[in-house]
Amino acid sequence: MALGLAEMVAGLLLLFVLPGFTVTKAVFPEWRIRGDEALLRATELGTLTLTVSAALVVLVGFGIENGTAAGFEATWSDPVLETALALIALAAFAVGWVRGAYRHDPPAAAPRAPIPGEEGAWELLGELDALRREERRLLHARRTAPAAGRPEIEARLAEVRAEADRRRSERAEEYGR
Repeated sequence: MALGLAEMVAGLLLLFVLPGFTVTKAVFPEWRIRGDEALLRATELGTLTLTVSAALVVLVGFGIENGTAAGFEATWSDPVLETALALIALAAFAVGWVRGAYRHDPPAAAPRAPIPGEEGAWELLGELDALRREERRLLHARRTAPAAGRPEIEARLAEVRAEADRRRSERAEEYGR
């Protein structure tokens, strides 16, 4: 029974996992299951593994059936299909190895030129938002303050508006470069 179970597991792996996994890794050597896209990559890799393996079983089986006069039987005593799939898996593994699919670190991506105005955009939005809140607070204070305190509020309001305009114009100049 244990030998039968081991044969069954080996056969299922050889039919439905190994050929598809090695072919997928050979075609997409840059895919790694880590980082922000780990779940997406694992789903893609698993789906392609099963789909490509099933397609290879059908295509190789069809080729062997029509390529030989007597056909074939998928048995352990005559493992023609399993041998063909193992050879495909070994060849795809070699291609994947050469392309760097099994390295720990992903292949280096081409450096991307920074887009003008991209750096610090979130920080600028946060600063402008804080300046807008300060402006609203000062406008409210101006409406509710006695006449004697309004000149100070007006001066501070002018400073806040000038700072917001300065930050926007700096960003526009940086983006225009």
